[in-house]
Amino acid sequence: MLLLGATGTIGRATARALVRHGHEVVCLVRQGRAEFVLPGAQVRHCDVTDAASFTRDGLRGEQFDTLVSCLASRTGAPADAWAIDHRAHVDALAAARSAGVTQMVLLSAICVQKPLLAFQQAKLAFEAELIASGLVYSIVRPTAFFKSLSGQVERVRSGKPFLVFGDGTLTACKPISDDDLAEYLAACVHDTSLHNRILPIGGPGPAITPREQGEHLFRALGKPPRFKHVPVRLLDTIIAVLSALGRVVPALAAKAELARIGRYYATESMLVWDAQAGRYDADATPSTGKDTLFDFYDRLAMGREAAPDRGDHAVF
Repeated sequence: MLLLGATGTIGRATARALVRHGHEVVCLVRQGRAEFVLPGAQVRHCDVTDAASFTRDGLRGEQFDTLVSCLASRTGAPADAWAIDHRAHVDALAAARSAGVTQMVLLSAICVQKPLLAFQQAKLAFEAELIASGLVYSIVRPTAFFKSLSGQVERVRSGKPFLVFGDGTLTACKPISDDDLAEYLAACVHDTSLHNRILPIGGPGPAITPREQGEHLFRALGKPPRFKHVPVRLLDTIIAVLSALGRVVPALAAKAELARIGRYYATESMLVWDAQAGRYDADATPSTGKDTLFDFYDRLAMGREAAPDRGDHAVF
């Protein structure tokens, strides 16, 4: 099978899970990652944004049965999103079908339920193409990742307050670990009950708010809780200013979109959206796995695990 996005933390975990399940895995990674190795899997270098390179350097005239994608745009900015979340996937799907692929497992995002941003529209556009393709599909929409919720660990460790928007209870999520999500993605390959479905998925335990995340992190680090409350209207002001300046300076327009992404995550829960009731529903959000965000915080606090590099996804 083919795996896209294997260099990310979830992609690496997915490669490990697929290998554990006995699959022959070929990971297609970008040029310049010559040192990249995944035990038990084959690594091939190609440009996933170039259909010719994908076919020539990735497929190499061979036949495959399944395409698994953990590929996503780095920033979510419009140009990046449409190039990666949509066009690269469209081209990969066409090439994979010509190589015999009859099934695709796609890692998407739960936030596409309320698409207000360019990257959400790009993801939805490809989801629609996959559904219409005739392939067996599983579209997995996970909630928040441990990686995205680890940005304030060092702040708190160094004595700084935990930042929350509003009172810290505006949103909630059911965070899922890389390994638990990877196991779920691997299950989508062989579990027919997960086929031809859109699959929202969270980690174990109840939904938790940013306030609860901060409270546990302070306990884990043995520090008294200190919170700094950031008003959402501050983000609105930043977006308005950047948007106005972006009409003259294109780079600032891109920053305005990133600010919109930040505001979205500050005000929208990563849970199943009940459109009829007009609210997020934690009880309707499925769970899988064993690892909780609080377990992860405890490991970070005890030095048993290093905080992940969040790269372009860093906010705090």
